[in-house]
Amino acid sequence: MNKLFFILFGLLSGILVSQEPATKTLLLPVGSSLQESSLAHYGLDSLYIYRKVDSIVTTGIKNNAFPGAQVLIAKEGNIIFHEAYGFHTYDSIQPVALNDIYDLASVTKILGPLPAIMKLVDEGKLDLDVPFSTYWKPWRRQKDKATITLREILAHQAGLQPYVVFLNETLKNNGRFKKRFIRRKSSNRFSNEAFEGIYVKNRFHRKMYRIINRSEVSAEKKYKYSGLTFLIFPELITQITGVPYADYMEHEFYKPLGMKTFGFLPSTKNFNNKIVPTEIDTIYRHTLTQGWVHDENASLLGGISGNAGLFGTANDLAIIMQMFMQNGRYAGKQYISENTLKEFTKVQYPGNDNRRGLGFDKPYLENNTFKIADAYPAPEVGASSFGHSGFTGTFVWADPESKLVYIFLSNRVYPTRENRNIYDLNIRSSIQQIFYQAFDNVKEHKP
Repeated sequence: MNKLFFILFGLLSGILVSQEPATKTLLLPVGSSLQESSLAHYGLDSLYIYRKVDSIVTTGIKNNAFPGAQVLIAKEGNIIFHEAYGFHTYDSIQPVALNDIYDLASVTKILGPLPAIMKLVDEGKLDLDVPFSTYWKPWRRQKDKATITLREILAHQAGLQPYVVFLNETLKNNGRFKKRFIRRKSSNRFSNEAFEGIYVKNRFHRKMYRIINRSEVSAEKKYKYSGLTFLIFPELITQITGVPYADYMEHEFYKPLGMKTFGFLPSTKNFNNKIVPTEIDTIYRHTLTQGWVHDENASLLGGISGNAGLFGTANDLAIIMQMFMQNGRYAGKQYISENTLKEFTKVQYPGNDNRRGLGFDKPYLENNTFKIADAYPAPEVGASSFGHSGFTGTFVWADPESKLVYIFLSNRVYPTRENRNIYDLNIRSSIQQIFYQAFDNVKEHKP
């Protein structure tokens, strides 16, 4: 199992493609479910697909949707397409490479706390349908939260507030840091590093938890996306397992899966891989954010959180999404039970016009009836498919019906989060659609 084999990728030549050598090496464990293949192996029209994807990505770059991007497609465990386009920044200095590390933003939610929660459900240590206050004791004293279940929380059906800008707690009116919360030098009480030269008070997370515990809950139970509990899930996972959250994830999932660069705080790990920058921050860090989590709330937790903070390569993402798609099994090991995986990836409250699974995002209800401009994601995806998007321009999706994994990585927040053309141009869904239509075309022309 410790031996490694090599998968070679040919790189598409052209102005937008990463200027790497003619082949790229991907290391995966022997016996892995992911292996090398090609579009041609499935009878797909390679030239047409390359041209279409290239055209969409080029349009995105020209319209400042992102300076560069990556697309990976795996079919039945075979990586059939993995290409890099453009550059890290619009100055066209550093080309995007296939092994670049990206800030995954909210994709962290389904690849950080969620696998741990599924495993704890398997082990009988968490129950989806008892009050969450059974495990998170401060909620017992909150009337509006005492009876909310973990199922409601994970399906975004609990009526919780969507977001709290905790950065506001740390800044004075003039934009400077409040010294009781943030210092420029580390000390015993300020050892939590949020960024170079920014140290948060060690107990600041308790203030965050208190604000979450006291936050308002809507009386009406309907779909409302909320990331608040994902800030407290790591602490809950640590309490239940007795192992620090980041260590638990590394030991139980990332390392045994063979995810080489996946995890928190990549700038502390001396990887050879380049880390793609995110935003030139004008409010908090006042410089380019690179190798440190973009999300401010995760940053104030020292970069280790459940709402954001994970970094990884397209290959890392393909591995864990393949494991999810294979009902919790990968390379001969069962990480999460099939029953639990199927429950978490199922629509929970369709009667409430809520498309969500448990933690996982799902296609719009009746998505296959929509045109691409109104669908989410591509209209062709299966109803059992699932994934998540990230604020930085990332997107992962797995479709058990088509046995397709789709990874799209970009840094759309460079140089500013105001760049929203990735959404307006519907780039991620349009690329995804190309592959579904290509496979449909092959089916139609089979004798």
